[in-house]
Amino acid sequence: MIFEIKTYEKEILQLISKEANDLEYPAYIVGGYVRDRLLARPSKDLDVVCIGSGIELAQAVAMQLRPKPRVTVFKRFGTAMLKHKDLEIEFVGARKESYRMDSRKPSVEDGSLQDDQNRRDFTINALAVSLNDNDFGTLIDPFNGIQHLSEKKIITPLEPGKTFSDDPLRMMRAIRFATQLGFKIDPATLASIKKNSKRLEIVSMERIIVEVNKIIMTPTPSTGFKLLFDTGLLHVFFPEMVKLQGVDFKEGKGHKDNFYHTLEVLDNICKKTDDLWLRWAAIMHDIAKPPTKRFEPSIGWTFHGHDGLGAAMVPRIFRRLRLPLDGKMKFIQKMVKLHLRPISLTKENITDAAVRKLLFEAGEDIDSLMILCEADITSKNPNKVKRYLENYVFVKQRMVEVEEKDHIRNWQPPISGDEIMDIFKIQPSREVGILKSAIKDAILDGVIPNERDQAYQFMLNKAEEIGLEKP
Repeated sequence: MIFEIKTYEKEILQLISKEANDLEYPAYIVGGYVRDRLLARPSKDLDVVCIGSGIELAQAVAMQLRPKPRVTVFKRFGTAMLKHKDLEIEFVGARKESYRMDSRKPSVEDGSLQDDQNRRDFTINALAVSLNDNDFGTLIDPFNGIQHLSEKKIITPLEPGKTFSDDPLRMMRAIRFATQLGFKIDPATLASIKKNSKRLEIVSMERIIVEVNKIIMTPTPSTGFKLLFDTGLLHVFFPEMVKLQGVDFKEGKGHKDNFYHTLEVLDNICKKTDDLWLRWAAIMHDIAKPPTKRFEPSIGWTFHGHDGLGAAMVPRIFRRLRLPLDGKMKFIQKMVKLHLRPISLTKENITDAAVRKLLFEAGEDIDSLMILCEADITSKNPNKVKRYLENYVFVKQRMVEVEEKDHIRNWQPPISGDEIMDIFKIQPSREVGILKSAIKDAILDGVIPNERDQAYQFMLNKAEEIGLEKP
């Protein structure tokens, strides 16, 4: 079979072929690039395997390119990488690997193309294309990868127990590829993942979370999370999410399965945005339901306070999962903390004050919050969903009206804490906080207009109440 190459990529492949021939290093494209081109998917990562020194070949290729690219060398692994136009090209000498039970870092020695293909994770990633003069473009497929592509099947080239025991991260990759490509995992391969799931414990969380984020960024990530749950992998690195699964009944009353509800919310979010962190907010929004679950005979199952506790749980979970602890985490905390607020507005006579407070607390993230809350409407009762969505249209309209009138989004009170300290000649103290909060609440509640003069007089009256005098 002859492998089809896009015109704009052919020049660089021919250059690699020439330099490999000059060095007398047989060279091949192997792995994901081959798979994706056969599936007519875009691919910018090009892996070149040669029978010789990958570092030497990378340096030889770089010398012929203009402008000359920087070659990044990883001597420990015998690999080198360069960027050319929109391609990231990695060069490596063919190798064979052996593993210890307590580590996913292999012992590596030089090998043949066959050795290199044997060490690949899945048959669809073991496909190779020759860059050699005598058979340039010929596909080399020792494990029926082409057949498995057509069958949409994920299967290991060797016995799956050995593949996953050697490098347990491959179990995460199997689920990621299945989710990304819409493939099924071969039954024997899937059974082996279940059997070896505990081996994931030796993999660093940083590597695990890379695969998780790739699953989250697929169009239907619920597929991947169901597989992670069913295989036991999710239990290893994200037990808080696992605890969402299941339904309890008492006195004939049950609650929804919050694990599958979360996945439905996540899929709903994915139809509206490709924002990774809003997708994470969907995953985290009900994370505190298990510890807040209570049964009240007159009501049924309740989860009071799961919004606040969930927001408090976010930093601990993000720290363990090696996710960023910066503004992205704070954004998710805010989403979790506020995700019930718009819903509550649909259940009451909405006041300007309630809308102002929500706009103030959500700030520039109000649109993201509304996307999350709409995605959170999951019910098997279509009339109920329709009613909630209609209420949301009304809430959004009220937000527009209040925002146009009061300009509350990203608003700051007309008198700052620094000004309060200067006016009363005091240091940072509890009194400063009281006055600042009182001014803010009075404006948000509509007690006084959003004007400095009115706020100043209100501040003086409030200061008198707490025994604070202006010098």
